[in-house]
Amino acid sequence: MKFLVTGLNHRTAPVEVRERLAFNEARLNDALDELKRRPGLLEGMILSTCNRVEIAVAADEQTDAADAVERFLADCQHVSRDWISPYLYHHQGTDAIRHLFRVASSLDSMVVGEPQILGQLKSAYSVAKDRGSISGLLDQVLSRAFNVAKRVRSETEIGQSAVSVSFAAVEMAKEIFGSLSDRKVLLVGAGKMSELSARHLRRSGVGQIYVTNRTHERAVEMATVFDGRIVEYDRFIASLPDMDIVITSSGAPHYILLKEQMKKVIGSRRNRPMFLIDIAVPRNIEPSVNELDNVFLYDIDDLQKVVDQNVKGRKKVAEEAEQIIAEEVQRMIARLKEREIAPMIVSLQEQLEQVRVAEFERMRGKLGALTPQQEEAIHALTRGIVNKIAHGPISELRKQASQPEGPHLASVIRRVFRLGAGQ
Repeated sequence: MKFLVTGLNHRTAPVEVRERLAFNEARLNDALDELKRRPGLLEGMILSTCNRVEIAVAADEQTDAADAVERFLADCQHVSRDWISPYLYHHQGTDAIRHLFRVASSLDSMVVGEPQILGQLKSAYSVAKDRGSISGLLDQVLSRAFNVAKRVRSETEIGQSAVSVSFAAVEMAKEIFGSLSDRKVLLVGAGKMSELSARHLRRSGVGQIYVTNRTHERAVEMATVFDGRIVEYDRFIASLPDMDIVITSSGAPHYILLKEQMKKVIGSRRNRPMFLIDIAVPRNIEPSVNELDNVFLYDIDDLQKVVDQNVKGRKKVAEEAEQIIAEEVQRMIARLKEREIAPMIVSLQEQLEQVRVAEFERMRGKLGALTPQQEEAIHALTRGIVNKIAHGPISELRKQASQPEGPHLASVIRRVFRLGAGQ
């Protein structure tokens, strides 16, 4: 049986191609049914995200699985095969297993270490499993991929450092305050970066979000998204003593928060710490504000430096993760090879048992009358002899299954014990 992964991702295809080939969730079940109907394809799963479309299949040895999947993809998405072929990659056997392990562990992602891909892969697996398009080989490989991803997460720090400016801001807030559950956040301006930071803060359990903006309608929109409260723009300075975290992204061409103003604010807070994130360009907060005690001010360049350091750190951690992947791939290959020889081992055991029973029946007349206890003792004795004879060949078969000499050894044992050619 063959195992193949065919797909395209953010490195091999532009977004307009990925969009064209993405599978709509509503059509996914029908697509899986069609995939399984293709001659020679025994199992299949479709993973479709904004950054990748991948089809994993188990196929008959005689089937050109890559050709079958390409034709399926072209037919299903109503595009020319010649158009999609240049964007596709094909991984087979060991390479396919390694690829799936790397995808699950977020080593193949646009942002190494991001956690979303594992959830997306589990969802794709669940849909295929429920549809009956996953059962044997593919099920075994994917189940192992999830365990590998868990091992990578637990044994490395692959996902523990912020690699986006908005996420870095939130991680810094946690360092300053610990839990964010009782903290208040003010968004000054309603830009995209401010929105992303607010999303991360909300996921981190921040207590309450307030929004202020020169354009009141935009402030209302942002507040609605985060179940926040409105602060009128002309009085946001007066609201600062109540805030723990302030994120500024106003389009103002000058500073809207000065050192003297912040000195009064921190005094009103009785020196309780404040975290200011200035992600506006030009900056919204006077840089000298950072000179005040218990005021932590970071602008977008400060955050980017943190991100850059973390990206370098993740690359180093990724090397550790790759070593784990390499170990797990070898273990998976060994298991699959053992699975391949399992029918042969069963056939050997059955044949030896048939010989044992036949010889016992042939000699039964010469043994005279036997009590049930005597008959059972003879069976136990002969069964033990047969098992000892079979132990060596079976142990060596299992040991050598994943080694280069494995197929040759299996062939020799077939001939020696005259096992069927199909075993």
